[in-house]
Parts: sequence; C-alpha cells; structure tokens
Amino acid sequence: MPFYQSNPQLTTLAEAALADTWQKFPTLEREQVALTWLVYDAPIPVNTGGAITADELWKYPVRGFNYRGNDRIYPASIAKLFYLLAMHEWLEQGMASASSELDRAVRDMIIDSSNDATSLVVDTLTGTTSGPELSAGPFESWKSQRNFVNRYYQSLGWSELDPVNVNQKTWSDGPYGRERAFVGEMRENRNMVTTDAVARLMHSIVGGAAVSGDRSSQMMQLLHRDLKLAQATPDPGEENQVNGFLGAGLPAESQIWSKAGWTSQVRHDAAYIELADKQPYLLIVFTEGAANSQNRQILPFIADRFVTAMSQMQAE
Repeated sequence: MPFYQSNPQLTTLAEAALADTWQKFPTLEREQVALTWLVYDAPIPVNTGGAITADELWKYPVRGFNYRGNDRIYPASIAKLFYLLAMHEWLEQGMASASSELDRAVRDMIIDSSNDATSLVVDTLTGTTSGPELSAGPFESWKSQRNFVNRYYQSLGWSELDPVNVNQKTWSDGPYGRERAFVGEMRENRNMVTTDAVARLMHSIVGGAAVSGDRSSQMMQLLHRDLKLAQATPDPGEENQVNGFLGAGLPAESQIWSKAGWTSQVRHDAAYIELADKQPYLLIVFTEGAANSQNRQILPFIADRFVTAMSQMQAE
C-alpha cells in the first residue's frame, strides 16, 4: 500500500505543470520524465528533528501524485541518498565505526557529490573494495557483500523499495576490473531507483524517522542548500546542486534540502521545499536523454510550475 494517497486536486495541478513543461521543452519526451510530489498539510510535523516517533509519522495521511513514479531509472548521484541513510544505520547499530575520515567522506558525498568520497562510503558499508577482477569463488563472496545495502532496504518492507538496486559505486570515468564485471556486460546490474522510492526515503528523513530523530537531523543538515548559489553565473563545467536544478526555480526566500544527480544522460533532483507562506512539500524529478541532461533550464522551470501549483492549492 502506498505511503501517500493520490489526490484529485494534486493530479489536476501536477498534470497542468507537466503540460506546461512539455510545451516549453518540446524535445522532452513523455517517457523522459518521472515525478513524485507530496504535500504536507497541517498538522503533519516534518523537519522538526524527530518530534514524533516513526510509527506516528507513518500514520499521518499525505497527499501525493506521481507520473511514472514506479518506473526504474538510473539515479546517478541520487543513489548517494541511499548510502547516506544506510551509513547512519550502520553507525547507529555499531556495524561501522565513526571516524573523522568517514565523516569527511559522508559530508563530501552529499555536499559536493564527490564520487571518490562515495567510494569510501560504499566500501565501509559493504566490506568490499574495488580492484582487479576476481576468480569465481571470491567474486561470488564479493558480490554477496556488495548487495548488503540492497538487503537492508528490502528488510524495511517498504513496497516502494522493491524495484530498487543500489549496489554500485558512482563513477566519473566508469568502473574497471571487478567493478566493471559486477555492473554487467550490458550494465544490467547498474543502480536503478524510482521517484516513489526516493520520495519515501526523503519522507523518512524529513519526518525524523530515518534511523533516529538525531540522525535524521544530521542528514538534513547535509542536504540543506544555499539558494544564493542560484544567483551566481555558473561555470558550465561545474555543478553546485542548485544551478540547473530545482533550487534555481524557487523564490529567493524559500528553503530547500536536496540531492541532485546528473550524467551525460540524466539530470535529476530530489528536494524537500519550504516556501514562505505555503505548505511544505517534496518534489522528486528525474529527466533522461542526452539533450535534456545538458539543459539547465528544465528542472528550474518545473520547480517554478510547482511553486505556482502550491499557490493555487487549498489545504485539506
């Protein structure tokens, strides 16, 4: 059963926002975008540092909408959200030892979206390391360990996570050796998630139900973005997770907690947004296609359309 309820008002508003997007960007095909939108009507307590228990959070009704929300899509650096939460779970359970170096890696993985930092985090989570190809027996053991994070998420019993695969590192140039063998000849074992799965993960963090209230707050601190970055003229070769993403389409007085992902083929963002005078909401948007991944206007435009939708909505 979905953790949010489909809502006619949200459906009407979201479909209008998508229609505006396709009109503005005709090269964005219908099957090249996926989206999940959740609205937090009062009195649901989110972004409070875990003011309520996890059991209480999941009892609150949440209105939502998705477009292709259950379709599996390559997440790029959105996968780092799954590694962030898992790392906090491991630390909480004593399955990993805290250190200044691990703290630095987790921070750089989320704030700077560092692939090198992510490599250390994945190694720590799974007890594996990259390197040359392995013989059959050791490789089977290595693959079993690398699926440790997948098994953790399946153990949560969240139906939205059923299609998820998060057993690969993120790369700048690509995998080599045992990593290349593991991803598969046709990359059939690459990371894959859905916008609904990301929404549930973000919902648990924002609601203070991810591992613990304190750890959820720590995650939120790393996810907070400075919207002043949207006003800077960006270097085309650099990304700051605001320019070219949802944050760039928000009013200056807004607040956003987000994780972006991009490659030559995808441009994604997952954000919890607080506008100055509206209900807070989650907006998860994935776009695919080489031309779309290079277009830095699509996600800000979608963000702007949903700001308009929020202004047209009545609380329930």
